[in-house]
Amino acid sequence: MSIKLVVFDMAGTTVADESGVMDTFKASLAKYGYDVPLTEIGPLMGYEKRLAIKTMLDKHEPDVAKLTDELIDNIHQHFVDTLVNHYRNATDLEALPHAEETLLALRGQGIKVGLNTGFSRIIADSIINNLQWRERGLFDYMICSDEVAAGRPDPAMIHHIMAEAGITNPAEVAKVGDTEVDINEGKNVGCKYIIAVTTGAFTRQQLEPYSPTHIIDDVADVVAIVTETSNATA
Repeated sequence: MSIKLVVFDMAGTTVADESGVMDTFKASLAKYGYDVPLTEIGPLMGYEKRLAIKTMLDKHEPDVAKLTDELIDNIHQHFVDTLVNHYRNATDLEALPHAEETLLALRGQGIKVGLNTGFSRIIADSIINNLQWRERGLFDYMICSDEVAAGRPDPAMIHHIMAEAGITNPAEVAKVGDTEVDINEGKNVGCKYIIAVTTGAFTRQQLEPYSPTHIIDDVADVVAIVTETSNATA
C-alpha cells in the first residue's frame, strides 16, 4: 500500500536548532533554581514541553509541595517567550540539509506533508514564519502539542492530520523524527514506516533500541523509503 502522508517533526528533524531549544529549556529551569544537565534534557525534547518540565521537576525537586501547576506554567512561559523572541528575530535560523528539498520532492509526487511538534503553536508559527515555509509551499498540514488533548507519544497529533487529509488507514502514513518519542508516536499510530534521523537529539546507537523501521543520517533518504524504491532498514 502506497504512502499518502509523511509527518515530520520540526527541531532536530527538519529545522537545525535542537541545541538552541535545549539551551533555552535549561535556562528556563535555571531561572527558577533548577540546574539540570543537557544530558537529561535531550531525551525529553520531543515531548510536550509542560510534560517535559514536570518530568524534570519530579526528578530535581524533593519538596513535593513546591511542584505546583503555577511553577510549571511559569517555567513554560519563560521558555515560550524566550524561544518566540529568538525565532522571530533570528537571522541564522535554517532548515537542516536537504530538508526543504525533501518536503518539496514528496509534495511533487502527490504525497501530503505534515509537520508536528512538541512546541506550542506560537513557537512553531514563529519558526515557520521565519523560514517562510507556508509562502514557499513546503507542507500541507501542521499541528502542535497544545492543540490536541495529549502530546507525543500519544497518537492524537497524527490522527488530527490524518483526518484533515482524509486518510483513515495508518498503513498509508509515515512518521519521521529524531527522538524516542517520535518513534513511539509512530508505533502508537500504526504507521507503515517509522523513520528515525540522526540529525537531532539522539545518536544512531540511542535510537536503535526503540526499533524504528529505518534509521537514516540524511532526511533526503525519506523520499526513497516512502516511495518504496529503497529497501534500507534500521
